[in-house]
Order: sequence, then structure tokens, then C-alpha cells
Amino acid sequence: MISVTMDMIQYDCPYIDVTDDIDVSFHTMHWDFNTAQEELETRILITGADRGALTNGFEALQRHNGMMGFELLSRRGETAVIKSSIGQTNAMGTIRKHDGYITGPFQIRGGSERWSVGFDTDVAADAALSDLSTKNDFKIETRNDTSFEEYLDVIQHIDAAKGFLDVCRELSDTERQTLEVAVERGYFRTPRDATLETLTDVFDISKTGVSKNLRRAERKVLSRAVSLFSSVDTDERRE
Repeated sequence: MISVTMDMIQYDCPYIDVTDDIDVSFHTMHWDFNTAQEELETRILITGADRGALTNGFEALQRHNGMMGFELLSRRGETAVIKSSIGQTNAMGTIRKHDGYITGPFQIRGGSERWSVGFDTDVAADAALSDLSTKNDFKIETRNDTSFEEYLDVIQHIDAAKGFLDVCRELSDTERQTLEVAVERGYFRTPRDATLETLTDVFDISKTGVSKNLRRAERKVLSRAVSLFSSVDTDERRE
């Protein structure tokens, strides 16, 4: 499978239009394409910069002439989940024309959309990307040739991958930043390129404070990683 991730600007997509004008973002939770009606139905998580932005996003979506259906399912603070449907965009039609398929959720913010699509061959991928460029703007972020074995490995361990993503989200901003800087500065290298004193200078707090933040981050990440060992197939583990 040829996996392509791209930053896409569709000029006929209601969601992109709305994020171009209003400070909201969309993340698809589920999508289904009705081939008979050429209609994409989605359940989408919407996040607004504040409550007012979220409300403005709703109203803009409902007014958009590209929307074919809109239903608010739930709302809490600056986030909400909606069920909506739009007609087939040029980019959707192009991907389908070349036997492509969606491999990941759409993520839309700031007037562009992150697409993850797959193709069975390089020829199909090249043809689709060439056609896409006529009426859409996009930048390819990654393009990989994924073997059947690699794809199967991902599918079999999807729960483990999700578990690690969950712990990444559980880190506080301070814990995440401390861990990122520690790795970037070489704190975990042998010999170390950075010490606690180095990190103290970066964050302008005491050595004790940096140490506590780093230990909390390490404990969360390593505890979850160890708990996932038993769920990972080790038959193909490399030494």
C-alpha cells in the first residue's frame, strides 16, 4: 500500500471554508461515503477558541451552500460533536476515481486539512496526485510504501498504539515541555550533554523543581509503556 499524508486546501469544502474565517477546528470521528448519492456523512468533533467561536462555527456551517445536513449531537464548553453531510468534493472524487481510500481521520484547521490516503500502486498514487493539483492545493508531508506485513503489524497493535497516545495526552504542558527539552538537549545520552543545571537555566526554576517535573513525566510514560509490553506481539522482536 502507498500511504500518503498531505496538507490539503480544497476550494469546495465547507469545513475548510469555515476554519478559514472562524477560529474553530474539526476532527472527524467517523465517516461514511454514500456512493449512490455521492454524499459524505461524518461525525465530527469541533473545537472553538472559545464558546463564541464555536457558536459562530455552527452558524457558518449551517449557512454554507455546500452543507447537505447538520445535527448537533452534544456540546460542552468550547467543544461539540456534530453529525453532518456534504456533497462529494473535487478531491474526494479524484481519490475515488483512482481507486484511492481514506486511511485516517480528517483534521481541519486554519483553512487547510490533513489528509491520510492510500493507494494500491505507485501508478495510481501518481495519477491521483497529478489530477488533484488541477483544482486543489496541497503539500505532501509523507509518502511511504507500506508492506502487507507492516500494515498487519499496525492493525494488530492498534490498542497498544492508542494506549501510548493516551499517556502522551495525559502529560501536563510543563511535564511535556520538560521531557522534550531534556531529550533535545541530550539529558538521556551517555555521556550526558545536559544536566539538571542545564534544564534549570532553560525553565528558570530550581533544580528540585525541574527534577520533579522530569520524574513525573518519566513515570507516566514509562509506566504506560511497560504496561503495554504484554499486548505487543514479540515474535518478530529485533535484538
